[in-house]
Amino acid sequence: MHIAWGSFLLALLVIILVPGPDFVVVTRNAASGTRWGWLAAAGVICGLLVHASAATAGLSALVVAVPGALVVVKVIGICYLAFMGLQILRRAGTGTVRDTAAEPTSRRAVFFRGLLIDVLNPKVLLTFLTLLPQAMDPSGDPMPQALLLSGVAVSSFAAWWLIVVPSVGWLSAFLAAPRRKRVFERCCGGALLVMAGSIAMA
Repeated sequence: MHIAWGSFLLALLVIILVPGPDFVVVTRNAASGTRWGWLAAAGVICGLLVHASAATAGLSALVVAVPGALVVVKVIGICYLAFMGLQILRRAGTGTVRDTAAEPTSRRAVFFRGLLIDVLNPKVLLTFLTLLPQAMDPSGDPMPQALLLSGVAVSSFAAWWLIVVPSVGWLSAFLAAPRRKRVFERCCGGALLVMAGSIAMA
């Protein structure tokens, strides 16, 4: 079994380093404290596991093959990104910041935002659908190869968040000032709106 590890890992590295909606959500939460960042990152990783499982089982290919199905996924993803961006901008405009002593329901909300931001991102779906097959050995059994490559991809993202969350967490003290916090929140909200627009135009 000759998997194209070189091209696969290089492409994966580029995908990881290029900021996407998941990066915005994780860094935004990590800037309020590392525990929030870990919750968002955990949600994103679970979202990646959903995509990896769907790609391995062939469900992602089915979505793309069914007329209109990918469009529906794309529209839902765009709407969710736009909703998140507008919500963040609205809260930043009113000066509302999250209390670090929030109730457990807020912790669940952070996790599910990370999960949904990844599950509803059509670019992640297409990444797994195109990246994995290109690295596989056509003469080998596709299932174990897909499982192996998916595991490497998810583990690589997890390692990335292990670096990002503590690094951004150090900024929490700097962003404690309300004015800085509002500027940062507006940047995050604006970035999500821009990303929603880029997906819509893709």
